[in-house]
Amino acid sequence: MSSSQDTIQRAKEFGNPVIRGDRATFIWEGKTAPHLISDLNGWEENPKPFKRLSSTIEPASPKSIWSCSLNLPRDAYLEYALYDPVSQKRFPDPLNSKSISNGVGSRNNFFYMPETMPSPFTMRRADVPVGAISTHRVETGFLREDGEREIFLYRPPVKEPVPLLIVFDGQDYLQRGKLNTIVDNLIADKRIQPIAMAFLSHGNRWRGVEYLCSDATLHWIQTIILPLAREKLNLLDPARHQGAYGALGASAGGIMSLYAGLRMPNYFGKVIAQSGVSAINGMDLATVDLIRREQSREINIWMDVGTLDFLLEDNRRMRSLMEEHGYNVAYREFAGGHNYTAWRDDIWRGLEALFPPKIEY
Repeated sequence: MSSSQDTIQRAKEFGNPVIRGDRATFIWEGKTAPHLISDLNGWEENPKPFKRLSSTIEPASPKSIWSCSLNLPRDAYLEYALYDPVSQKRFPDPLNSKSISNGVGSRNNFFYMPETMPSPFTMRRADVPVGAISTHRVETGFLREDGEREIFLYRPPVKEPVPLLIVFDGQDYLQRGKLNTIVDNLIADKRIQPIAMAFLSHGNRWRGVEYLCSDATLHWIQTIILPLAREKLNLLDPARHQGAYGALGASAGGIMSLYAGLRMPNYFGKVIAQSGVSAINGMDLATVDLIRREQSREINIWMDVGTLDFLLEDNRRMRSLMEEHGYNVAYREFAGGHNYTAWRDDIWRGLEALFPPKIEY
């Protein structure tokens, strides 16, 4: 049996992709073939075509066998879809039953390379105390004219006062990122100190307006969210524990978390920015100017970004800029793209770095 025939057989038996070393191969059977789209090629911007193979599964069949291969780090996580170049529509891979919401109304297929796996902290454990999630309707203030928005508060399973973590794109971090489960497990394992969380919803099509360095969003947090959190949760007093709270977000939410730290360091002295965006169409956002002015250098910053992420170079540039201006920034790259599963699997590292367990004497 040739290498191509073995790959075809494995794909038919076990599904796409067939992984050998650092190479992932996808198989398609049909008269014509779709293209493959993923973070590696900018999704629909640069679809990768399949190549026709000489072999077929059944000699009498009019259908041909096609293949498409990607070279990936052995510890990578990748999401992808198939793309019809005629209709210009994406569709799922019939040879991969694993799929996940992409957050914008569609689903992606996904796979892990052989030297990585989902974070174990995302798994609910029977022996771990569970923090309480409560739902609240709050006024939107300056954000929109609809008047109200739903947010979620997380109370850790402890009695003592705790710091607060503001989470932008909160519903995504709660549902797709499983952040409450991750925090439950990290607290139980004494890998972080107990923290409370406020999961904030964004304004859907107004998300960019609210998250790209918005003082209106900070005003909403200061006048609506923080008072509610202090009423419903047992929080450290920010006047006595300045900078004890944190802000977390990804992509536009990542830069908004950094902006919150730079503008409100007395509250948000701990910033976790995952795959943060710092420029739009070549124009720097306000965070770049604030860093050049060395505003709020006392904050602690964690940045992470995937090496398959289209914002990789943007994050490398921001890291260099912050280090040049004396900020305390911890930076990590991992083999993943721009999606919540990649951020979910890496977030525990940022939480451990910024919320270490209290030392007991």
